[in-house]
Amino acid sequence: MAPCDGSHQAAEGRYTMLSRLFPNNEHTVERAIRVIVGLALLALMFVGPHTRWGLLGIIPLMTGLLGSCPMYTLFGISTCPVRKPTTP
Repeated sequence: MAPCDGSHQAAEGRYTMLSRLFPNNEHTVERAIRVIVGLALLALMFVGPHTRWGLLGIIPLMTGLLGSCPMYTLFGISTCPVRKPTTP
């Protein structure tokens, strides 16, 4: 998974419109939880009540895989750990 601070993009000089729209704003643990919850909700389509409400699992699954939550971006929230600047 990519680091939260976007250093992988800065090092490669790839600050594009896409990286501004989908900044990495989710902690690694949160991403894993979102993927698990998304898969569990999608399983409702095939196992259990066979309800179409399971399609809502696409939202946490995709945000977990992308590492970016559009609502977090809209409200300026980030669950990534704050990095303390190192002094030489």
